[in-house]
Amino acid sequence: MPKIAMIGAGSTVFAKNLLGDILSFPELKDSHIALMDIDSERLRTSEIVAHKVGAAVGACPTITAHTDRRAAMEGADYVINMIQVGGYKPGTEIDFEVPKKYGLRQTIADTLGIGGIMRALRTIPVMLDMARDMEEVCPNTLFINYTNPMAMLCWAMNAGTKIKTVGLCHSVQGTAMQLSEDIGVPLEEINYFCAGINHMAFYLRFERNGEDLYPLIRKVVEEGRVPDWNRVRYEMLMRLGYFVTESSEHFAEYCPYFIRRDRPDLIERFNVPLDEYIRRCIGQIEGWHRMKAHFESDEPIEVHRSHEYGSLIIHSMETNIPRVIYGNVRNGHLITNLPEDCCVEVPCLVDKNGVQPTPVGALPKQLAGIIMTNVNVQSLTVEAALTGRREHVYHAAMLDPHTAAELTLDEIWSLVDDLIAAHGDYIPPLH
Repeated sequence: MPKIAMIGAGSTVFAKNLLGDILSFPELKDSHIALMDIDSERLRTSEIVAHKVGAAVGACPTITAHTDRRAAMEGADYVINMIQVGGYKPGTEIDFEVPKKYGLRQTIADTLGIGGIMRALRTIPVMLDMARDMEEVCPNTLFINYTNPMAMLCWAMNAGTKIKTVGLCHSVQGTAMQLSEDIGVPLEEINYFCAGINHMAFYLRFERNGEDLYPLIRKVVEEGRVPDWNRVRYEMLMRLGYFVTESSEHFAEYCPYFIRRDRPDLIERFNVPLDEYIRRCIGQIEGWHRMKAHFESDEPIEVHRSHEYGSLIIHSMETNIPRVIYGNVRNGHLITNLPEDCCVEVPCLVDKNGVQPTPVGALPKQLAGIIMTNVNVQSLTVEAALTGRREHVYHAAMLDPHTAAELTLDEIWSLVDDLIAAHGDYIPPLH
C-alpha cells in the first residue's frame, strides 16, 4: 500500500475531502496516511477526522500525525501540498491592506497581482526546502501541489528541484459544471478540450457528440441570462471568443479592464467583489470552532466524493487504470506559442507511468497574448525567488496588468518596498 504524506493537513475540510476520495477506492483503503501540520491543534482535529473518514468508507488506513515535515515524508510515494505560508494573519491581511494605502484594490490576491507576487515570495522558499527534504527521504515521490499561486510554485519546483511535480486545481472541471448548468446540457454528455495556464486556461472545444456548444454559451449573453457573479468571464468570452476556466472574481484582477479606482462604474457593472478573499477567510476562521466541535464529537462523518483530481492520480498510478486529468506541468513544447520553461495547464494521461502531459500545439493568438501578460509576471517572480534579486520583484509588479493600470512606477517601487518590509522574515532577504 502507498504512503501518502499530506503537508498542511490542518486545512481540515480540504484534507477530509481528499481523504474521502483516496480511501473510497478499495485498492487504497489500507494506505499509510501521514498527516503533517505546524499547528498541533488543527493537526489533532485532522487526525480524528482521518480515522472517522476511514470508518465511514470501510477502510483500514494507517494514520500517523507529525509536526515534523521530514518525518512525515520519509519514504512517501506521494506528497500532497496544501500549505499557506503566513496564513490569513499576517500574510493575506498584509497583501490586501498595504496596497489599499495606494488605492490598489484586489479580490482574491492569491494567484497574480501584487498579492500573488508576495504570496509566491513567501511560499517558494518553503517549498524548495521541502523539495530538498524529499530529495533525501523520498526522491521518487510524486509531489502533488494544491497551493496557490499554482503556476509560480510549480514553475519554481520544476526549475529548482529534481522532484516530479504536478499542480492540481478544480477550475477546469468546476467551470465545465457551471457551464453545463447555464446551457442546460448534462455534464456527463459534454466533452471538452482545455489548455492555457492555471486560472487562465480556455476551453478550445466544448462539445456534445461532436456538436459545438459554444453557440449555446453565447446565447446565455444574448438572452440576458448571465449569472450576476459571473459577468466578467462572459464579457471576456464575447471579446476573446473562448471561455476561461477561473471565476470572475479571480479573472477581474488578472487584467486591467475591470478594477479601476477612477472607474467605480466598472466595478458595479461587472459586479466585482473587492476584498472577497478577506471575507472568505474571516468566515472560515469564525466557522472553525463550530466545525472542530462537530468533527471531534461522537457523530459519524458523511463522506462524498469530490471532483478533485488528487485521488484519481494516485489510484491510476497504483492500479494502471488510465485516466485523463488536467494538470499544471512544465511546458516544454506542449503549447508552442508559450515559453518552454513556464507552467501550463493541459490534459494529462495518468497510469503506472505517471503523469503524461498531452501536446496541444499553438493556442489562438489572442489567448496566447493575454496569457503572456500573466506569464511575464510569473517568470520574474520565480526569478526573484530563485536568485534573491530584489530588482525582479519590482519588474514583476510593473508588468502586472492590474497593478500597472493603477499605479505609477514610483508608486509601484514604493509599494513593493512597503510589502517586503511588512512581511518581515516571511520573505527571505533579497539583494
